[in-house]
Amino acid sequence: MTMAGHKHIDEVTGVETTGHVWDGDLCELNKPLPKWWLYVFYACCMWAFGYWMVYPAWPTLTGYTQGYLGYSQRAAVTAEINAAKAAQDTYRQAIANTPITEVKGKEDLMQFAMAGGAAAFGDNCSGCHGRGAQGAAGYPNLNDDDWIWGGSVEQIEYTIAHGIRNGADEARNSAMPRFGLDGILEPAVISDVANYVRSLSGSEQVDAAAAERGKATFAEQCAACHAEDGKGNQEMGAPNLSDAIWLYGGSQEAVTQSIVTGRGGAMPAWATRLDPVTVKMLAVYVHSLGGGK
Repeated sequence: MTMAGHKHIDEVTGVETTGHVWDGDLCELNKPLPKWWLYVFYACCMWAFGYWMVYPAWPTLTGYTQGYLGYSQRAAVTAEINAAKAAQDTYRQAIANTPITEVKGKEDLMQFAMAGGAAAFGDNCSGCHGRGAQGAAGYPNLNDDDWIWGGSVEQIEYTIAHGIRNGADEARNSAMPRFGLDGILEPAVISDVANYVRSLSGSEQVDAAAAERGKATFAEQCAACHAEDGKGNQEMGAPNLSDAIWLYGGSQEAVTQSIVTGRGGAMPAWATRLDPVTVKMLAVYVHSLGGGK
C-alpha cells in the first residue's frame, strides 16, 4: 500500500513502484526506459526534424513545403529520362542514317536495335503475336521463317510500316475469294479441295479419293495465286500450302473454313504510330527471330 506523498519500494526488487495497486497487492514497478532507447528516440526525432527542414515534407493549401534543398523526385526522374534519351540519341541517329541491310554488320548498332526492337515488340506487337512471337490462329508465328509477304529485312520493314489490309494505299493488300459464302463452289467440292490442299503438306489424314477430285479444282481456282505446286506467292501474299505451317489451322475443318470464308486478317500501319527508327529496329528484331531471308 502507498500513502499520498510517500514512495513505496517493492520489497523483492528494491525498485520504487508507481503507486498503483491492483487486487490488493499487485504493484507496477516504476522502471525508467533504457538510456540507449531514449538516445535512439531523441536521435530519430532530431533526424525527422532535419528531414522536414531539408526535403519537401508537409502539404500546404497551395502545394507543399519545398525544403532547404528544393529537391523534387519528379524533376530527378525527368532528368534521368532526359539523360537516357540523350545517351540513346547517338545510336538512334546512327541507325537512322544506316541502311537497314547494313545494321546487322555493325555490332554496336545491332545490339541497340535488338534491344530497342524487343522493347517495341513487347509494347506493340505481343498482344497479337504473343510475347515470344509464337503467334496464334490468325496471327503469324514469326519464329518459323515462313513469310507470307517476304522475309527479307526490307520486306519486313515495309510490312511493319504500312501494315496489311488496313485501308491505306501503301498497305499490303490481298483478298481470297469467299468460295463458299459467295456460292462459287459447292460444299462437296470445297471439301475435296481442302483434302487436296492438306495433301500438299504431306498430311496423313487425307481422303485420297477426295484429294484427287480436288486437284483439278485447285488448278482452276487456286493455282493462280498459290502456284500449281501450292508453294504460294509472296508478292501476292498467297501463303505456301506445302510446308505444314498453317495460319488458321491445318485440320480438315479449319482448311474448309478458310476456303468457305476467304479469311483475311488486318495489321495496323505502324509508321503512323511509331517513329521511323523504332520501325527499323522492330524490323531488325523480327527478322532475327526466324533467321530471316
